[in-house]
Amino acid sequence: MLPTSPRSRRRALAGIFAAIVAGGLVAAQSRINGELAVELHDSTLAAFISFGSGLVILTLIVPFVPTARAGFRTLRTEVASKRLPWWYLSGGAFGAFFVLTQGLAATALGVALFTVAVVASQTISSAVIDRVGIGSLQKRPVTVLRVAASALAVGAVIFSGLADLRLDGPFLLVFLPLTAGFGIGWQQAINGHVRHVTRSPLTATYVNFVVGTTVLAIAAISYGFAGGWQHDFPTDPTLYVGGAIGVIFIAVAAVLVPITGVLFFALGSIAGQLIGALALEIFLPTDSDGVAPTTVIGVVLTLIAVAIASLSSQRPPKTLQPK
Repeated sequence: MLPTSPRSRRRALAGIFAAIVAGGLVAAQSRINGELAVELHDSTLAAFISFGSGLVILTLIVPFVPTARAGFRTLRTEVASKRLPWWYLSGGAFGAFFVLTQGLAATALGVALFTVAVVASQTISSAVIDRVGIGSLQKRPVTVLRVAASALAVGAVIFSGLADLRLDGPFLLVFLPLTAGFGIGWQQAINGHVRHVTRSPLTATYVNFVVGTTVLAIAAISYGFAGGWQHDFPTDPTLYVGGAIGVIFIAVAAVLVPITGVLFFALGSIAGQLIGALALEIFLPTDSDGVAPTTVIGVVLTLIAVAIASLSSQRPPKTLQPK
């Protein structure tokens, strides 16, 4: 449920708009990282380059930002005193797992089924996290409107990918994107708490990228020892900006999740991803068949889902109670 005071509601609604914009950036990042993986013939190395370049950017910025330096001092104190458990710093590992599952499962399952599994589990985990509260995040009730909005968002993603949905893949692999989707919700929640504790989104973002880059470095090195290091790196500089986009998204999420809640941020970013994907197909098409009508309808349905969820701020919440 969004805050009910006019000022807080305006702030929360602005947060939802920012989540939609951030989701649009993720669509661009996915396109860029996908093209980099194709050029390298290695999705693991592409993911490592994306995370690693983001870490380099942050390493160049953080020393010159006083609030970030203060945030690291606070972080060290909070972890040493055990007021902040160490596992709150693991958000980047879940992000790394997600990009690894893209390489392992998306091709075998089909992008449409992979996306549906991720969105479904991300939506469920976001609602659960909102209900129980994580760290400093406010508890938010499971209401009829929130459930309806979540179901509509998942349905919208299914509908938008209907033309490409394949049901002939190895279904045991579905557990990978399902697990990754749950991890995304958890990542956003704990990064939001770290931002709250340190009072610095840059600190939370830096920790996320250090952990994620470490996980992906281990994966890339392991793959290399297995005989996979034979790459000609592309010279197109635009293929290396995925990390910069990732920095923006993680920082925005760390700031917004404490305001909007995990579920509302997830719904906004999912809508933004579909809008961004649609815009890319219109202005920078990769499919000779053009934009499918189901994609347009899916975008409209996700925006309706966000609108339905926002209605919970305008009336007393009708919660779902077990019988």
